[in-house]
Amino acid sequence: MSEPVMRRTPSGLCVDSLHKPTFRFHSPLAKALSLFSVLSVLAAAAAPITASALAADAPILSIESPKAVSSLLLDVAHAGKRLVAVGDRGHILYSDDNGKSWTQAKVPTRQMLTAVYFIDDKKGWAVGHDAQILASEDGGATWTRQFEDLQREAPLLDVWFKDASTGFAVGAYGALLTTRDGGKNWEDASDRLDNEDQYHLNAIAAVKDSGLFVVGEAGSMFRSADWGETWERLEGPYEGSLFGALGTAEPGVVIAYGLRGHLFRSADFGNTWETVPLKAGNGELEFGLSGGALLPDGSLVVVGHGGSVLKSTDSGRSFTVVNRSDRLSLASVIADEKGNLILVGQGGVRVASPTGAELGQL
Repeated sequence: MSEPVMRRTPSGLCVDSLHKPTFRFHSPLAKALSLFSVLSVLAAAAAPITASALAADAPILSIESPKAVSSLLLDVAHAGKRLVAVGDRGHILYSDDNGKSWTQAKVPTRQMLTAVYFIDDKKGWAVGHDAQILASEDGGATWTRQFEDLQREAPLLDVWFKDASTGFAVGAYGALLTTRDGGKNWEDASDRLDNEDQYHLNAIAAVKDSGLFVVGEAGSMFRSADWGETWERLEGPYEGSLFGALGTAEPGVVIAYGLRGHLFRSADFGNTWETVPLKAGNGELEFGLSGGALLPDGSLVVVGHGGSVLKSTDSGRSFTVVNRSDRLSLASVIADEKGNLILVGQGGVRVASPTGAELGQL
């Protein structure tokens, strides 16, 4: 049986290929698209908001809780040797001991945060619901709010920075925001994309010696060979939603992954694609894939539903598959200094072996 293709009606209601309404979300990352049961958005464009203007507002801090480390977390990144994770209710956690213990950061929001990115051990950004963009200057210990747009009624889903000045954020309904001053001002650059249907943009990634790559709803793909100034729409290999993209250690090589265990590889920056078969213990992998990382040794790790952990040591040509015994959905992954995997998702943070096997839950 062919896989249902998820589409949206003009009102924002999600329907499948049989025109039946559905509110099921296929990965922890996709949950970020659920503001309420039905998605809606206003068409008004966002005016740039400065950090100084936001500073005048009385901040609503995320609630400190010892249970934050076991709550839903959607992304994790390195800030130098420090680990920083973000997730539900504005929770941001950081660890200085390879994930053994975590400290909750001071965060000026209680909205879900979907992605985090650091350019060094100090400067980082996080994005989430209400189109919020937060920034940190101290390795994730404290955060300020740089941007939000309540009128969008939709989240930002990923963020990437080229350096301390130039960055991009992507999100629901085709949102593409950019800054040239480290986030003091953000510009709506959504019209740079040929995305008339306003497909959700789920991920942005850098591809070695090539440029930027964006994937999203309904198999949508966009690339920029000039690192964000202009964009080209591509005909992708898949009509279902893609939740992530990842550049490899090889120039021009990118992988894209999404619903039902679909993973694709391109060796020419998206001109052509091949399907990468994924074999689990009982046959083909059918769990959705939601996050991934290029590790320091050049290997790739992709994670998803059902505790799926995929690893490649040949630049994405093939993957081994481990389904963790807890079967908890995973949203993102990085490696610690010892090569162990730091997994985040449903149930918070877990530290696993380099293959994804259990080491114990925090």
